[in-house]
Amino acid sequence: MTQWKMRLNVVIFLFVSLKSVTAQSTQNINVLFINEVDNDQATQAIDIALTYIQKNPNLGMSIQLTKVEGNRTDSKKFLDTICASYTDLISKNQSPHIVLDTTITGVASETVKSITSALALPTISASFGQEGDLRQWRDINEQKSNFLLQVMPPADIIPEVIRSIVQYMNITNAAILYDNSFVMDHKYKALLQNIPTRHVITAIAEEADRRQQIEKLRNLDINNFFVLGSLSSIKAVLESAPKEYFERNFAWHVITQYNGDITCKCDNATVMYLKPVSDPLSRDRLGLLKTTYNLKKEPEITSAFYFDLALRSFLTVRDMLISGTWQSNMSYLTCDDYDGKNTPERAVDLKSYFIGITEPTTYGNFSLATRTPFNGYSYMKFDMDISSVSILGGASVNTKNLGSWTAGLSSPLSIVETEDIKNLTADVVYRVYTVVQAPFIIKDPAAPKGYKGYCIDLMNEIAKYLKFDYEIKEVEDQRFGNMDEKGEWNGVVRKLIDKQADIGLGSMSVMAERETVIDFTVPYYDLVGITIMMQLPSSPSSLFKFLTVLETNVWLCILGAYFFTSFLMWVFDRYSPYSYQNNREKYKDDDEKREFNIKECLWFCMTSLTPQGGGEAPKNLSGRLVAATWWLFGFIIIASYTANLAAFLTVSRLDTPVESLDDLAKQYKILYAPLNGSSAMTYFKRMSDIEGRFYEIWKDMSLNDSLSPVERSKLAVWDYPVSDKYTKMWQAMQEAGLPNTLEEAVARVRNSTSATGFAFLGDATDIRYLVLTNCDLQIVGEEFSRKPYAIAVQQGSPLKDQFNNAILMLLNKRQLEKLKEDWWKNDEFQKTCEKPEDQSDGISIQNIGGVFIVIFVGIGMACITLVFEYWYYKYRKNPKITDVAEAENRLKNDNPNGYEKQEKGFLKNALLRTRTQQQFPTGFRSKF
Repeated sequence: MTQWKMRLNVVIFLFVSLKSVTAQSTQNINVLFINEVDNDQATQAIDIALTYIQKNPNLGMSIQLTKVEGNRTDSKKFLDTICASYTDLISKNQSPHIVLDTTITGVASETVKSITSALALPTISASFGQEGDLRQWRDINEQKSNFLLQVMPPADIIPEVIRSIVQYMNITNAAILYDNSFVMDHKYKALLQNIPTRHVITAIAEEADRRQQIEKLRNLDINNFFVLGSLSSIKAVLESAPKEYFERNFAWHVITQYNGDITCKCDNATVMYLKPVSDPLSRDRLGLLKTTYNLKKEPEITSAFYFDLALRSFLTVRDMLISGTWQSNMSYLTCDDYDGKNTPERAVDLKSYFIGITEPTTYGNFSLATRTPFNGYSYMKFDMDISSVSILGGASVNTKNLGSWTAGLSSPLSIVETEDIKNLTADVVYRVYTVVQAPFIIKDPAAPKGYKGYCIDLMNEIAKYLKFDYEIKEVEDQRFGNMDEKGEWNGVVRKLIDKQADIGLGSMSVMAERETVIDFTVPYYDLVGITIMMQLPSSPSSLFKFLTVLETNVWLCILGAYFFTSFLMWVFDRYSPYSYQNNREKYKDDDEKREFNIKECLWFCMTSLTPQGGGEAPKNLSGRLVAATWWLFGFIIIASYTANLAAFLTVSRLDTPVESLDDLAKQYKILYAPLNGSSAMTYFKRMSDIEGRFYEIWKDMSLNDSLSPVERSKLAVWDYPVSDKYTKMWQAMQEAGLPNTLEEAVARVRNSTSATGFAFLGDATDIRYLVLTNCDLQIVGEEFSRKPYAIAVQQGSPLKDQFNNAILMLLNKRQLEKLKEDWWKNDEFQKTCEKPEDQSDGISIQNIGGVFIVIFVGIGMACITLVFEYWYYKYRKNPKITDVAEAENRLKNDNPNGYEKQEKGFLKNALLRTRTQQQFPTGFRSKF
């Protein structure tokens, strides 16, 4: 059915052509065809156009074509070739009616434009360029603009789709790569003019350098790639890109003039694919030319363009010759006759007839400017099909139509589904490098980004405001960045310099030397200085600490003295004739009668050591001397114990050997050092260097022979103008050894002892968090060398201003204060530590609680003694006690004869029993 339709169209076409020329004769047209080497599409298309005219005599014209070819580099040789061919035509009286120029750009195109403008030769050009790009035709007058015409070829109009894509998808950065099938030299300034998009336009590199080229473009913060070229060039570029460049933070747009499918050895890549499609009304004609006239040179759209342009140009001259509007007395100058001022005047309105041609086109209709300048605004209209192509395992596995784009200088995209094209946009994903340091950055596999902390929350808040995403990685050397003696940087700063990172995040101090190579945002954290961290001195507490005031042998000696003195007192009281137990009659009228047996002696010596006192002293002089001696001994022991107890309980609280940096610098017992490669290390090293430099300056001045004695005496001071405090400290730090990680520093602090102490100098925020989460560490002294924390970005990066606005907004909303509270006051790892004893505090229960234990032990022993006393009294054998009357009656009955002899002794025993009854009343016995 299609073949019959095609044949029918051809018959109709021939019939119309025959009808239009029934009354006209064949017109002979002389054409000077100027082409450049390697533009085979134009050469073949012109040849096919000549064949087409020969096979269609109804067109009423005969073409005499003179072909000239030249290269883009040798303009003189090309000029001589053109002039020779042109002069030869004039000498043969075959002056060219028209010059058909298919040079592309560069020297070849400029040479042709220069000759045609100077000699006023009617010309139709297919050179690349928009308004003003054809330099030799830039300032032509109105007369010349009627016969010096240019129509942009498809390869010149196709790149304009990039502008439409950028505007539609709001792309802020772009890398445009092209091969030799596109010419982009004149597009650098015009393609994305007045669009806020950072872009780079560059030719596709050779195979060996292609991967490096793509990586360099990525390092310029570009993640939108446009590739213009043949299918083979597109395949080569896609295969050169690293695998990670096809993730969601990248977008690939491939644009070609060729027909076919995208293939590459890519693993899971999705690209936007744009290729031209012919006008549906012209497809039959295109098929006819391809099958009958062999118009098969690729790219198809370019060959069809050259064919239509040539045929249209020839028809234009034909119509002008037939209508008689072609200037009959047209004069031609040779190149040699031209002197720069004798350009012929032409009254040839080639433009009007060229626009009026109604010949059907082969690929797409021409869009020819009528009001605006013709050159740079005229082109062939066609559509480009836009599709999404998914490539897996080297082949296209899914192709989805997204819409189309009609060729034009400001033509918008026509998208079927907006959501579909959104999936092809490159998400704004910034590369963040950091150093893990709690609580700013904490590694957490369960977190969305694999990390959490103050800075992560801050970045999330900024991302909400600026609408971007980010991926975070740790820098390999775990350094924020320091410069070595060779001027080379490491850490996060190195990543930013090398364009491998977009953002440096963490507790990164703003330093002058860092600001020379990178940029910092406004501070997001208060001024943070360097401070000292040491192990919290542990004062050992004991419930029986009051017993440790005296050594064990002292306690044993006191105990021995106690028993020995008690024993002596009993001996002296037993054998002294003046003691109570040996002089009962003498002391029978005294109110207090105390017999110093062993029990009473032990009790007397014990109570003599208490404020209660020992009670009644011995009656004998020797016993009193022993008691006085014991009193004196007890007074001295108690006074010494009291004084030492107070000092012993407070001496540990007064032991603070280091309270400031100066204290640390003046002592040698405690080692100290900052973290290797940290800002604190840089501070001490720089301060040491400054002291050394100032010392050298002072030394040179003081040893200067040109100074007068008075001037020299002013410099002869005991102390140097700059002390060597930091020089000595830096030397001590190097001898102590700088820890490489924060964990190593904390371990050294914890493993330090009173004999080998270690103090760590670091950022106050890090130390404050360590103290917050550990009960065995403390902050010593005040902060010094205070610097703010800020987010680092690449030098000149637009992120600086964007982040500044976001941080200031969060600051005004007090969001930063809330984040600080979350991570410093409500932190889940915060430890509840016991309050350390202060000098103003009293004695704690931990140190004096043993006294209460003594009380409870004493009470317990008393209770046990009471039970023993009860048992002993109840179960021991007690003699039966009777009164005197009962005893007399019993005695009389048992022994009437001996009663009188025993009466005296019985009465004596009765009296004794009566005394016993007085000591143990009847009521007490009955209670038991």
